[in-house]
Order: sequence, then C-alpha cells, then structure tokens
Amino acid sequence: MSELASIESVSTGSAPPDENDQELEAFINPLVISESKLHTLAYQFSTVYKDLAQRSDQQFLPTPVTSLPSGRETGQFLAIDVGGTNLRVAFIELLGEAADENDQPSNATEKTRETIKKAQIPRVRRILEKAWPIGEHLKMDKAEDLFSWIGDCIAEVVSDRLSSDNYKLRAPEELAMGITFSFPMMQDTLSAATLMPMGKGFAITSDLNLAPLLLAGYARHTRRQSLSETSPRSKRRRLGPLPRLKIAAITNDTVATLASLAYSVKSLPNSRVAAGIIVGTGCNATIPMKLSDLADSKAKGIIAHDPKATETVVNTEITISGACGPLEAVTTKWDRQLDAACARPGFQPLEYMTGGRYVGELIRTVFFDYMTTTHSPPIPASSLPATIVHSYSFSTTFVSAVIARAKSNGELAAELKRRIPPPESSNWAWSPHSAGALRKIANLVQVRSAGLIAAATIGLLATVGEIALSDPSAPSSVTPEDKEKVENNRESRSAEAKTIPPNLARRRSRNGLSPAPGVTAWQSGPEELVIAYTGGIIQHYPNFKEQCQRFIDRLVMRAGPQDGGKSVFLREARDGGIIGAGVLAGMETARVTRVHG
Repeated sequence: MSELASIESVSTGSAPPDENDQELEAFINPLVISESKLHTLAYQFSTVYKDLAQRSDQQFLPTPVTSLPSGRETGQFLAIDVGGTNLRVAFIELLGEAADENDQPSNATEKTRETIKKAQIPRVRRILEKAWPIGEHLKMDKAEDLFSWIGDCIAEVVSDRLSSDNYKLRAPEELAMGITFSFPMMQDTLSAATLMPMGKGFAITSDLNLAPLLLAGYARHTRRQSLSETSPRSKRRRLGPLPRLKIAAITNDTVATLASLAYSVKSLPNSRVAAGIIVGTGCNATIPMKLSDLADSKAKGIIAHDPKATETVVNTEITISGACGPLEAVTTKWDRQLDAACARPGFQPLEYMTGGRYVGELIRTVFFDYMTTTHSPPIPASSLPATIVHSYSFSTTFVSAVIARAKSNGELAAELKRRIPPPESSNWAWSPHSAGALRKIANLVQVRSAGLIAAATIGLLATVGEIALSDPSAPSSVTPEDKEKVENNRESRSAEAKTIPPNLARRRSRNGLSPAPGVTAWQSGPEELVIAYTGGIIQHYPNFKEQCQRFIDRLVMRAGPQDGGKSVFLREARDGGIIGAGVLAGMETARVTRVHG
C-alpha cells in the first residue's frame, strides 16, 4: 500500500499478519488514493469546470447573488431549509454590527482589542427553530403533497411564534421569508426559482416553479384561504388564520452557506471567504465567478437583474455526471455497483462516492463482497447479519457513531455483536479480524471521500484563478525549499487560527464579490482563502474535516508557492443553510427598501 494509505490504515493488533490480512490488503487496494492521483484529479477537474461554465445548462448555474452581505443587515426573517434528509424552519434575527467601523481607537493595540471584541459579539439569533425528517413517502409522492407538508410545518412555527409570550408586536399581514433548497435550480431573480431534477432519493423529476408551490402549501393557514376547502389537505390541522408569506429569497444550500459565513464572520485583513461547500447527505459547492467566464446565455439573466454586476455567485453542482469524467480513474467495481442500483444511475457519481446517503452503503457493499468472496473461508450471505446483507440498511450515521469511533478491533467486535448480531442459525460470529476488516474498509472509503472533496475544492479554486495548479504530466518545478515555504506558511496560519475567534474573516467589498480595491497594498502577510463548509459528514464524521484539510494542504504544497503566499483553510459555517436563508432575505429586503425608498 502507499505511504498515504499506511498512515491512515487501522492497526489490527500485534499479531503477525495472516493469510486473511494479506488478502484484505490486496482486495481493498482499489480504494487507496494517493496524493499524485488527487493532484491529477484537481487539475483535470479545473479543466472540466471551465468548460462547463461555458456550455452546461445543468451545472455552474449563476445565481442572482452579485454581492455579499454588508454585515449591517438587521431584522427578523422566517427561514426554511429543505435538505436531503431534514426540513428545518426557524425565525432568524439579524443583529448587525457596530454602526460606525470608522470610529476606532487610534492606538494600534486598542484597535486590535476593539476589533476582536466586536467580532465576538453574536450577530445572528435563531428563534423557535424546529426540524422534521423528510419521510421516504414524501420523496416519492406528488410534488404537491411534499409542499403541502412543508407548508404545514412552516405554519406550525409561525403559529408558535405569534402565540409566544415574547412576541409583543401585532401580528403582521405578511412575513418575509428566505428558503434554502439543497437541490439544483435555475434562477434569474432571487425571489423565484425553477427546481431541476432533485436526486438524493427524491423521485420528483419534473421542473417545478418553487415559489407558487411553497406558497400554495402554506396558503390554507392564511387569513385569505377559503374555509370551504374540501380537498384532502383541508382535513389536516389548520393553524390559521396566519399572516401571508412573501418570498424574499430562494437559494441553494451552498450559496446560503457562503452568505451565512460572510455575514456572521468578521474577517482579518489577510483572510476572505472564497467558496462554500456542503458535505452532508449530498455534496455541492459554490464559488464567485466573473461573468466573462460564464456563457453569454448565463450572464444575460444576471446582467438584466443587476446591470452593474461583473461577477456572481455560481451554484456549481459539481457532483452531477458532466463534471465527473476524471473520476473514472479512481472508480472501483463497488462504485459502479452502487451507481447501477441508484434511483438515477450515472446522475451524480461524485456524490455517490462522498455523500452521507451513500457512504454507509458503499462500505457495506465492499465488506459484503470481501466476506462472501475473499475471506478465508468465504462466509455465506445467510450467515451474516441482515444489516450487512440488505441494501441501505448499514447507515453512514452508524459508521460515524460506532465504526469510526472504536478504539480497537476487539472493542468494535464486542459492539457489533451487540448491535448487529448474525442470525441465530449462523455459525459465524464477529471477531477482532472481521471487525478490523470492516473498520479498515470504512477508513479507506472515508479517506478517499475526503480526498475527492479536497481535489474538487482545489479544482474550483484553480478554475477561477485563486490557486495556480501545475500540469501533473509536466516535470515538477517545485523545489524542496518551495515545499518548506508552503508548509511553514500552512503551520503559521493554522497556529494563528487557534488564537483568533472563529468569527474573524475579512469581508469582501460591499459592492461586489471581489476584494476591495487597494487591499493587496496593505496586506502584511500571506493571504488565507477561507472555504465555508457545512454538512453532517464534514462536521461530524470523525477526522473527515481534518483529513480534507490535510489533503488540501498537500495539494497546495504540490503546486508550489502561490501568488501572495495564499493558503486554503476550511472554516465551519454551522447551520449555514438556514442562517443563510435568513441573511439573503435580509439582504433582499434591504435592497428593495433602498430602491423604493
């Protein structure tokens, strides 16, 4: 196995390797992914992404977000986050920041203290947040049934808010709302969107006009809804009369993540939010791009919305097949098997290799194959636990909570005996070796997933010119001294991050997405490109974020010193989907107020 794999491999104890150990190592070798493979992938991804930005009508979709929040937006907004697993509804209160940034102490030390003090003040408050799992039947039913259920959940939170003791104001006629959808969509304006085929287990495939569906699902709870409604939906709990809803903003979850960090985080002079990624049930990324790098047909709608815009936040949808050609070099027979069994084979290859909906199933598939074909002796399927035999019964949550956190193979074997025992008729039982095999397979799948996310992220940064990547087929010009400079820079930035409050990061220009003019003239050190991240896998799967950061560091190191000494740093945008929905609603409300006085 490679040096990288050996670093990440799981110890199976002090016993000498037996025949099964050697067979296992050979069996799982296709899952091993090296730094050189990831460098090649990142470079190839960047080439593919540039092409997709010009020609694809399903990927690199421009959004009507042509500026990031100023941080001064205030108010209370209803926010909805529709993910692949859960629906969340809350009121998001934007508290803004100090009114006058120019009112700073003249003393440099006092100015620094004042900056840190202000940065530590919470700027977002969530009120009455509730979450519901999205049942599988809702994913398979008609779109109207899904959105009617969403409307009922929204009405529950609105009703609770209006009846709470803390709500002293008279109920408004209308509530401004922001919505995050974790699915591809087409947009010309921020308040409207056409939902594209959904994925993540949803069978709803027709293009849907989101705004009317969302409003219709909630409408029966409003003052204007007829009480004579006789449809089956009218038999559900009616919570009205409630205020009408006004959709201020609809966005994708990655765009919301980017917006939430840009609002909630104050930034150091040498640090800026450069992209946003989601690694949860599904995966996606967003990044600001110049309109000149997009097809004219894509830029046209943005310019019509904002004639002064020169760049826009782009929803990349990089897990969809058009962006995944380079993955073929690292695709295994188990990936192809999982893909073929999906509801939409070939639709999202990168997500099938990295997303929380699929990681557990991929681990189960590999382990089942090993135990029934390669283990000495092979174990009949009838002797294995049902959880190992049946598709999608071995969840990524179980892997994260049990497999990845086990301290030893013996401890894991005991836990597996208790949690997923074999049938009573079976002569097979969990042993430290079989538990260790499962543990090692899970580890390699997780390491590969983190590596692929890192390669895609660096590929995106290279696409927009934030990072320069060398052609992997060309002789390397990176010297040991170059590597030492990059490593020292990375370590200094990591050490600095530990001493800085997590809500510090330089905000981009208030009039756009790029750094303010003249910024580079007063930077006193290397620039940190911040990648806003959220999602259950990257947030909660043990060591996933750390492994992803390690791969990013190594890829940047392979590329050699970057212009300005740039480094790339992952920073959590906790609950970015729902907070970002509220932030964008606040941005749009403020914009409309300015325009119409």
